[in-house]
Amino acid sequence: MNEKIREAIFTQVQKEPFAQKFGLRLVDLNEGFSKVEMNFTPDMENIFGMAHGGALFALIDEAFETASNSHGTMAVALNMNISYISSPAGGTILVAEAKELNRTNKTALYDIKVTEGGSRLIASCQALVYRMNKPLPFLESNLDS
Repeated sequence: MNEKIREAIFTQVQKEPFAQKFGLRLVDLNEGFSKVEMNFTPDMENIFGMAHGGALFALIDEAFETASNSHGTMAVALNMNISYISSPAGGTILVAEAKELNRTNKTALYDIKVTEGGSRLIASCQALVYRMNKPLPFLESNLDS
């Protein structure tokens, strides 16, 4: 993977307000692959005391976003199909791994899995992006710094 693209995406995620709000941490990135972590905290529970689907979606979407943009060109979500398998225990670290299954000039398909502590399956997602053939808008500013 191009190291400048990798560094620019890591920098952008660290600055991203949404990632900060949910405590999303990009921990690994390669072309077509991303690994993001999040602590599952009580404020992420639904009315039943289980993980809120929106919190899990936030984690999945961050892994999807970073994996699909890892080629250095803009990619935007077209479709995401999520299956929620189980609810994590409170206070655990959730890990989302996005893996590129197929990429064409216009689209790319990703498999994203969320696990508790890297083992127990919490959610599974298949997601599709549209590849815009435009450089990442923040790439130049990060390359200059």
